[in-house]
Amino acid sequence: MSNAVRVLVVEDEALICSFIVDALSDGGFEACSVHSGEAAMSTFRDGREQCRALLTDVNLGDGISGWELARQIREITPGFPVVYMTSASAPDWKSQGVVDGSLLIEKPFAPAQLAAAVSQLLDTGA
Repeated sequence: MSNAVRVLVVEDEALICSFIVDALSDGGFEACSVHSGEAAMSTFRDGREQCRALLTDVNLGDGISGWELARQIREITPGFPVVYMTSASAPDWKSQGVVDGSLLIEKPFAPAQLAAAVSQLLDTGA
């Protein structure tokens, strides 16, 4: 089994999710991917995946948003590292009450940006 740090990836578009999983793998991380905020909360609460960071799209279609997902996870584990991804919701960053230990990456992004963002959060949070 790999010693790579596991990242919970939440992206509702399958092709983008595959791109993200590959990018994280190339950056030395292991991804646990789900396609909705509800599935992410279930995975997180279950704890079997033992993820150390969250990488979530902000707009996840029907159901809870990436903003809300991060709030719920941080109610359980304060300070949990979060990387938000968005193509249209970047201006909402400040109004969503995003706290320290978070970064926002605007789509489209280069694959290396994902691993760099997660690494930065884990290094500063350690």
